Amino acid sequence: MLISLDTPAADDDVLPVLRAGYRPFFLLAGLEAALMVPAWLLLWLGGHGFALSYAPALWHGHEMLFGFGSATVAGFLLTAVPNWTGGAPLKGRPLLVLVTIWLAARIAFDLGGLLPPIVAATAAIAFLPSLAFVLARPLIAAGKPRNLIFLPILGLMTLSQAMVLAEMLGVGSLGRNGLLGGIFILLLMIAIIGGRIIPGFTANGLRVKGIVVQPKSHPGLEKAAILSLALAGLAWTIAPDSAPAGLLALLAALTNAARLPGWQGWKTTGVPLLWVLHLGFAWLPLGLALLGLSCFLPSLPMQNALHGLTAGCIGLMTVGVMSRVALGHSGRPLQPARATVAAYILIALAGLVRCFGINDSLALELSGFLWSAGFLLFFAVYAPICLRPRPDGRPG
Repeated sequence: MLISLDTPAADDDVLPVLRAGYRPFFLLAGLEAALMVPAWLLLWLGGHGFALSYAPALWHGHEMLFGFGSATVAGFLLTAVPNWTGGAPLKGRPLLVLVTIWLAARIAFDLGGLLPPIVAATAAIAFLPSLAFVLARPLIAAGKPRNLIFLPILGLMTLSQAMVLAEMLGVGSLGRNGLLGGIFILLLMIAIIGGRIIPGFTANGLRVKGIVVQPKSHPGLEKAAILSLALAGLAWTIAPDSAPAGLLALLAALTNAARLPGWQGWKTTGVPLLWVLHLGFAWLPLGLALLGLSCFLPSLPMQNALHGLTAGCIGLMTVGVMSRVALGHSGRPLQPARATVAAYILIALAGLVRCFGINDSLALELSGFLWSAGFLLFFAVYAPICLRPRPDGRPG
């Protein structure tokens, strides 16, 4: 289940960090996740006076979804697409250009309103189309519909970002809709990719431990789960908080929860690289159920449910996938460091506290601390892995 990055050309003339897409983007994603939450807490609690001309929540949501989120998507797809298509991975100067586009947007936004919004928006909107452009040629040439789906998904993510940026520029008031659309697009990617990798990773990982399992996936159920999630995402983007949106979220929760028994996640408790993926995916139906119920139960805050999906599902799934992919494709054993396992636990606790915390202010601060500590640990462990050559001397 590893994604082969072997190419005929040597990598000796390329900086190690630019030899594969996972290297710079996973590293930057970890750093972005660790730093942006404390910055948001300073802004939200009044300790920092960013000169923003728009709602601070738009800044926070944009940077977490289209900063952190887009970096994880880029790192994964730039690593996976060469395996899917048999093509050469993006590396060297072309990869550096893509990284620079992402960094330019982060610098523009992280200046906290010192630059005109149009400058930050122009820098930000360029990244996802650039990523799609890089991926389009090999995906179209390969011609496999199951992989081509990621091109329109990147297009929809760009559209969601444009809605957020438009409100930042004072055009319309669809920023919240765009943020919800961005959340559901990331969840849709998790639903698709998780269904592809979790059963196989589980079987292979447990086989190494001497445990023979045969995780099962039912094609009809897989399609129903993804379709119901897509419909829920469309409803929440167009008419958030509405009864139809709530019912569709509940339907998506049921169909995605039905996938879990076949994957036999309860057998992975002794394998951190596996249980983190099962636990992260379990947050998807749980968060969707809470989000759906929030439309009918005023006592259940929608923001708490949303953070179950973001801090819980997106947070755990991304750190789980990043840590496994980086180990495998850097030529290292699939055995996470103790600090990595601690990062899993901290991020899992961050999701629990943010979703179920009773005191909003305390829950916000505590979950923010746990989240940042977890991703700082991830960054500390994986910086040497991403910045140094493979120990076996092979490409990638």
